[in-house]
Order: sequence, then C-alpha cells, then structure tokens
Amino acid sequence: MAEPTAPSESELDVLKCFWRDGDLSAREVQGRIAGDLGWTSSTTRTVLERMRAKGLLSRRDVHGMAVYSTAQPKVAVIGGLMKRLGALLDLDGPLPAAAFSGSQILDADDIAELEAALAAPDADGEDR
Repeated sequence: MAEPTAPSESELDVLKCFWRDGDLSAREVQGRIAGDLGWTSSTTRTVLERMRAKGLLSRRDVHGMAVYSTAQPKVAVIGGLMKRLGALLDLDGPLPAAAFSGSQILDADDIAELEAALAAPDADGEDR
C-alpha cells in the first residue's frame, strides 16, 4: 500500500472523528468539529472532498446520502507522520510508538502495529 499523503492539522482533526466513530456523513462530521474549528457546512464538505482527492477518505452513497470513510488505516497515516518527524529531527532510529500508550485513538494492538511499521525499512530500503 502506498504511503498516504500527509494530512494537515485540520485534516487530522477530521480523521480523528472517523477513527473514533467510523463512517460519517458530512453533516455528522460538521456536528463533531463545528465548535472546535468554526467551519461552515460548505467548508466541511470542501475539506472532505479535498481529503478524498488526497486519498485520505473515500465516499459512497447510502440511501442518497454521501457517507465518508477512511481510505488509509490510521496506523499507516500516523506511522507516516512519525517517520516524517523522525526524518525532520534527523534521528538515527524510529520514534518509539510506546510513547502513545495513553492515546485515546490508539489501542494496544494499534501501538504494536505502529511499532512494527516504524521499525520496517522504508521503500528505499533505509531503516528509520
């Protein structure tokens, strides 16, 4: 699976809604983030469609309503962010996934999967 496009900070807020609650309509996403981000419903729809274009979300119609879901596993998205952070900090090894043991988004299985993904060589064969 190709590494997902890096989400922006706002897009991460949107992804957290999906990671917590599963598939959602634009209206449901709006209800969860409107207070925090101050977006109008049209802004929410625009962001969801941009995320779909980036390969972060997929969309299907359910009884005439657009329903969005994540297109990439959360561990792949978070792992990609951590690898980029590690490269930015010029670290010799991977960041420890165990640092996220208090996360409300990652459970123990996710952390173990993230640890394995971070220890795996990149596509160019380099360990991170």
